[in-house]
Amino acid sequence: MEFKSEKLENGLVIIGEINKSAKSAAVGFFVKTGSRDETEQINGVSHFLEHMLFKGTEKLSALQVNEAFDRTGAQFNAFTSEENTVYYAAVLPEHLAEATGPWTQLMRPAMRDGDFNIEKNVIKEEIAMYKDLPSFDVMDQCRTLHFDGHPCGNSVLGSEESIDNLTAEQMRDYFAERYAPNNMALACAGNFDWDQICSLATDSCSAWQQQAVERKLGHSRGSRKTERLEKVNLAREHICLMSAGVSAQDPRRFAASLLGTIIGDDVGSRFFWELVDKALAEAASMQFGAMDGTGAFCSYIRCSSENVMKVLDIVRGVFDNIEKNSVTEDELRTAKNKILSALVIKNELPMGRLVDLGFNWTYLQEYRTIEDDVDAIKAVTVDDIHSLIEQFSPGDFTQFSLGPVQNS
Repeated sequence: MEFKSEKLENGLVIIGEINKSAKSAAVGFFVKTGSRDETEQINGVSHFLEHMLFKGTEKLSALQVNEAFDRTGAQFNAFTSEENTVYYAAVLPEHLAEATGPWTQLMRPAMRDGDFNIEKNVIKEEIAMYKDLPSFDVMDQCRTLHFDGHPCGNSVLGSEESIDNLTAEQMRDYFAERYAPNNMALACAGNFDWDQICSLATDSCSAWQQQAVERKLGHSRGSRKTERLEKVNLAREHICLMSAGVSAQDPRRFAASLLGTIIGDDVGSRFFWELVDKALAEAASMQFGAMDGTGAFCSYIRCSSENVMKVLDIVRGVFDNIEKNSVTEDELRTAKNKILSALVIKNELPMGRLVDLGFNWTYLQEYRTIEDDVDAIKAVTVDDIHSLIEQFSPGDFTQFSLGPVQNS
């Protein structure tokens, strides 16, 4: 493995991890913008803008964009989160430059009024689709309740109302502010020619204008509120619990991930044995999510309405027990093996490696090897987990539930 980096005069950073033994290569633009960077009036614009890039540029139509990627056989797409928008492609090594070219053009999209008006309906259909998925909807609404005014509580999709009221001009203004070269990174991983990618980026991206870009940071302890919403089409109770955690910049993020696995991994966790194995819940999981300046543990539970009280009592018991007695060496060892296996398997592919490469740079402005992360996970001790539990008390959670209408 060989890491290289270069910074253009306008602030665009190009990073690459070269692996000549890889059979593929991956490229991606990592834009440090997401729903947390939006106001209430334009909520959902980051995700909407992601869609608009695929509509083309002043010189490329949507059809030509798809044909350009299709010729290379690329697996290409994009995703938007609370904090980032990422555009990527994975290809055979000989086609990486050809697949990178369209992305450098699409980072300066046309955003035509006609395309905007058509795509607005697509976004509204997507919002409706996810509203019909209670496992997604309950977590989306719990996040808003948990962060309670903190920008990390903004919905990625936005609402039908915010999308209805959004104008193309507002989107263009947001793009000009957030898609500045100094708020982006171009990352490559796998088997590729570094000089060729740098030359391509320099030729295509040097004219982009640098801007002053800000993000409101601040830790959130969470609201710890409890709310329940009834929906007539539901047969099961869907419960989301959120509690505060460490940030993406905190070295304890590895301990937090291990704690989430110990409590709520799909198989073999405390939630699994106490709830799923005993047939009290159909699903019970917990994950840790590290964010810019803050973080959160998030649990999802699905069960019958008859079992809700019993399930929640058991959940509180799990959290109480772990606060009083911490975790065991065996639990920690098992959790490490699970996380290490997933990490290494994902990073064996350049596409998987690209994501970690880009996000490490976005959050930490540093290059971390796979071995760095492996060593950090292996170094976590039971005392580290105990200290984390003492400080953040995962049992002090925000609770949001979606369930069937209750007969009074």
